[in-house]
Amino acid sequence: MEGMDVLAEMGELTRRGQAFALATVVWRQSPSSSQPGARAIITADGELHGWIGGACAEPVVIREAQRVIAEGTARLLLLGTPDQFGGGVPDGMTVIPISCQSEGALEIYIEPVVPVPHLVIIGGSPMARTLASLAGALGWRTDLVDGPDFTPDRADERSMIVVATQGHDDEDVLIRAVAARPAYLGLVGSRRRGAIVLGYLAERGVPKEDLDRVRVPAGLDLGKTTHQEIAVAILAELVQLRASGALSGRRTVTAPAEAIDPVCGMTVATASSRPLRHDGADYYFCCAGCRQAFEQDPDAYIKKETRC
Repeated sequence: MEGMDVLAEMGELTRRGQAFALATVVWRQSPSSSQPGARAIITADGELHGWIGGACAEPVVIREAQRVIAEGTARLLLLGTPDQFGGGVPDGMTVIPISCQSEGALEIYIEPVVPVPHLVIIGGSPMARTLASLAGALGWRTDLVDGPDFTPDRADERSMIVVATQGHDDEDVLIRAVAARPAYLGLVGSRRRGAIVLGYLAERGVPKEDLDRVRVPAGLDLGKTTHQEIAVAILAELVQLRASGALSGRRTVTAPAEAIDPVCGMTVATASSRPLRHDGADYYFCCAGCRQAFEQDPDAYIKKETRC
């Protein structure tokens, strides 16, 4: 995957509302196989689409990209041995020593790409239409859905759902909305009406922990307001919660199991390296060259590893 293919994949992931990282090579030292401007997409699951470098660079980039996605902060990496960069490494760069046979080096910028907020508004009242218009003005991906047409697959754990059916099958719609397990779920209505609806759902067997996540009434308490002002109050609450990080919907990324290559000292993802068993222990390698060197004289590298 190169060039326009990478851009097309970015568009598709964004359309699906998936977070990912974009890695771009900004500098290389020959004879690295990559070139400045080479790009790759890395998903939160560790899938890499594109080209960013060979067997030495790829596992490191995937690992660091997953951290970038989890933290939401860009990172500039220098991949190579420290002596290749002397003492002139600027502050803010992360130096990750790698010892590939090619003796090349790379500078890679990894940035998180976070999807725009996704708001699902269920209902067709003037308030619902006003809320949809306001959210659209913020650039949010907004779906305005009639109650009977809403299904849980219209949202996910990153979505925000506002149920504004205003007495028209509130209970059934809310059951389906709860099933989507969104980052935010609010019911438009009075506290009294909300208590009745939630009580009914509790009698229907909806778990208490799910009902506790429903905000009733949705929106900041602005006192007596018009329908249009209720829309503003709801949007204000969503903006406030997102700004505080309460609605990040950020996935917990589990770092892959890692091992140290006893020959070159590189960190290797064990899932991507076939282990070599020696004296009851498994050893992992970044490339075939390191594996071959270890096989020829394992004791030399085990002693080296022990001294370190």
